[in-house]
Amino acid sequence: MNFFERRRCRKEAKALIHHALHLENMRGDLLGEVVVGRIKTATVALSDALKSRDVNVLPDRMASLTTCLESATAKHPLRGGAFRENFEVAVVAVVVAMGLRAYFIQPFKIPTGSMQPTLYGITSEEVASPSVLDRYPLKLIKFAVTGDWYSVRRATASGRLGQALMSQTDPSVVLFYIGGKRHKIPKDALSDGNGFGNPHFYASREVRNGEILWAGVRHSGDHLFVNKVIWNFRKPRRDEVMVFKTDGISGLVQGTHYIKRMCGLPGETISINPPHLVIDNHTITGLRGIDRVSSACDGYSGYQLAEDLGSVLKSRSLGLDEYYALGDNTRNSADSRFWGPVPARNLVGPAALVYWPLSSRWGLIR
Repeated sequence: MNFFERRRCRKEAKALIHHALHLENMRGDLLGEVVVGRIKTATVALSDALKSRDVNVLPDRMASLTTCLESATAKHPLRGGAFRENFEVAVVAVVVAMGLRAYFIQPFKIPTGSMQPTLYGITSEEVASPSVLDRYPLKLIKFAVTGDWYSVRRATASGRLGQALMSQTDPSVVLFYIGGKRHKIPKDALSDGNGFGNPHFYASREVRNGEILWAGVRHSGDHLFVNKVIWNFRKPRRDEVMVFKTDGISGLVQGTHYIKRMCGLPGETISINPPHLVIDNHTITGLRGIDRVSSACDGYSGYQLAEDLGSVLKSRSLGLDEYYALGDNTRNSADSRFWGPVPARNLVGPAALVYWPLSSRWGLIR
């Protein structure tokens, strides 16, 4: 052998030893003592040849070890070789990801517009015909970057349009029954864009099979990561965007998560003097998020009273384990003004960053 052949042979021998050790560690308990013993003997022999730099015996000892490894994996071809190693790596990656989700970070999708314009939920825009970017294959690229997806919703039966029903699983859509069949329509379609009801969806209207009910672009809500660790080391702070569980909070769909801005802390008395937030008779200023809402500029409307609930909830004293949650879009937010404070046990963590789609809101959340 020349220099390059000897070098390549030693490299292949080292890789084979690594593979043998890996197989022994991962499947030694399944292979049995006899098979494991043969692999160990062949591995040691090859390793000794490497240490002694006797390249002339390397090919024979590599062949011997290869035969042992093949006999150990021949009965399970799909579990051997590169496939098994890649599969094991994938399994470990999934386990690590699940561990991160359970204890450190959790992905979360904004379902509604209660935090606009800080964070956007799922919205829809009626568009009669698709653009060039809304046709295959470009629409796949557009969706991957912007989260926008053009679709057409058609009636799959003929009959009278039923009453709109709210979905219990997706607050961005409403349900209609036509001819006994259920149809999903974006919730935004119920409005004509000027604050009035869309006459296209009045109840009892006759609908024909195949008729277009709605066509347009569905904008995906912001997808973000929640930091589930930090509140184990410090107390929650006012102005953080908080994610919490709805379990046990009367008036909310149970078993899901909400996202709002943390405005009131345990033991405080909170009230609203539009457009400002008032804590213990002091107007809150100097906090980036709350100041943006209070400014009533750039899409924010300021903090508003829930007038339809009467004067009882204009001021609220919080218990020692209660937090007050308000949406940044207080004109259109179901929050603590309506269903009360959030118990400390329901807190998940602060929203950390928007990871998708790529928009002006991508990055750290303030």
